[in-house]
Amino acid sequence: MVEWKTSKEPVCYEEALAQMDERVADIRDGRADELVWLLEHHSLYTAGTSAKDSDLIASEFPVYKTGRGGQYTYHGPGQRVAYAMLNLKDRQKVPDIRKYVHQLEEWIILTLSEFNITGERRDGRIGIWVVTPAGEKKIAALGVRVRHWITLHGVSINVSPDLSHFEGIVPCGILKYGVTSFDDLGVEVSMDELDEALKKCWNKIF
Repeated sequence: MVEWKTSKEPVCYEEALAQMDERVADIRDGRADELVWLLEHHSLYTAGTSAKDSDLIASEFPVYKTGRGGQYTYHGPGQRVAYAMLNLKDRQKVPDIRKYVHQLEEWIILTLSEFNITGERRDGRIGIWVVTPAGEKKIAALGVRVRHWITLHGVSINVSPDLSHFEGIVPCGILKYGVTSFDDLGVEVSMDELDEALKKCWNKIF
């Protein structure tokens, strides 16, 4: 059984990491159910295990090194972050991280379709992309970590963040393509509406 938790106020990144660590330990020991945590962060950059120093252009916000996969990304107000703590041993006959990442991508794509946004995968480019008149742009990012076959971190979807804040980094190491959001695409949606769509689409994938 998956528990859903929603934080209405921005969560400190260090606090989120500590809470994820504690929950993963509890799931492993059978003291707690799996969890999907929906939240926002204060403006910050995170560096995944593949991050290159040269991709940090301007550190106007705090920078956190984290154990998730991937490179640099931005989190901030107006962006829905979904951290998923799932037991892959219980969910898959043979635990498969690639399959899990594919499921997260499909979850985002289905959720976007609820708002008539066509999200797509791209070979060699992590994240979910949309085609705009100005070219392909990323609307959602993914970054996961697995400990004892229990997942941490998850996805982030741009609803109405200040897109200029992405200019301080090379998002996910990809310089050629830009970043977009629901707001940038002219789609008005509240966090509550997005959360409902995320929950609706979850069971179709997981």
